Amino acid sequence: MRQDVRMTVRTNLVLPPELVKRVDRLAGSRGRSRYVTEALERAVRRDEQRQALLAGAGWLRDRPGYEHWSTSDRVVEWVRAGRAAGADPWG
Repeated sequence: MRQDVRMTVRTNLVLPPELVKRVDRLAGSRGRSRYVTEALERAVRRDEQRQALLAGAGWLRDRPGYEHWSTSDRVVEWVRAGRAAGADPWG
């Protein structure tokens, strides 16, 4: 017996028949909901990460001490200089 009990909401999706056939071939018709749930969870996680990255993009650009982040070219120069010096960016 599964210990992972989730609350679920019944919904109605309109999908192309060929897509449903492909999902059923992979998941079986009894595994369709689980398959779609897992696919949507991955897609939502990816889209949320993308939104977070876009929301934070450029926030260091104008902050003192981060001039090397002001343009793409300056970032590349900074990375190359650190590599050439053998600097450990995590150290």
